[in-house]
Amino acid sequence: MLTSIISMTSTEFFDLFMQNVYQSTFIEIVAVVFGLLSVWYSMKVNILVYPTGIVSVIIYVYICFFAGLYADMGINFVYFVMSLYGWYNWTRPRADKPKLPVSFSNKREHVIAVLATIASFIIISFVLKKYTDSTVPYIDAFTTSVFIVGMWLMAVKKVENWVYWIIGDIVSVPLYFYKGLVFTSFQYLVFLILAVMGYIAWRKEARIA
Repeated sequence: MLTSIISMTSTEFFDLFMQNVYQSTFIEIVAVVFGLLSVWYSMKVNILVYPTGIVSVIIYVYICFFAGLYADMGINFVYFVMSLYGWYNWTRPRADKPKLPVSFSNKREHVIAVLATIASFIIISFVLKKYTDSTVPYIDAFTTSVFIVGMWLMAVKKVENWVYWIIGDIVSVPLYFYKGLVFTSFQYLVFLILAVMGYIAWRKEARIA
């Protein structure tokens, strides 16, 4: 997938880009706008990350189904559930602190995150290969696994959530372009920039806390 895009001439790439732009829909643009708002609010550690994110993921369940990105469709449903959990977790009062603080993952949490990513990839890629007509099962499974763990780490306000988002965003840019979702591909490029900024901002806040 990525190799075929890189090997294109500038004219071929431009023709594909314009074709994908024409095929893009208004609903995709709405999902992109709310998705970008969600990441921006996340970077700012603002509770609005969750309501804006919920709007985006609901739309992407629909979009990913018709694009044949079944794992990404599933992960958007997971995003919805995790967003509800994160929304509650961020606002739940604690006896010792007024709000859940941003912090670094400890060694145990690092191990859990890595193992969860590997286990998710194995399970999801198997399901996609055996039970769906996905044309990109392993890439779809990889980004889905990485984003699931990233979403969990965000819900518990761990700085390392941004590392997982950065990795997934890098792979998602060519993936969505290949699938003809050019605005979504651009969204993930912006996500990548915001994720780097978010990592820097959260790291700074965790050191202050």
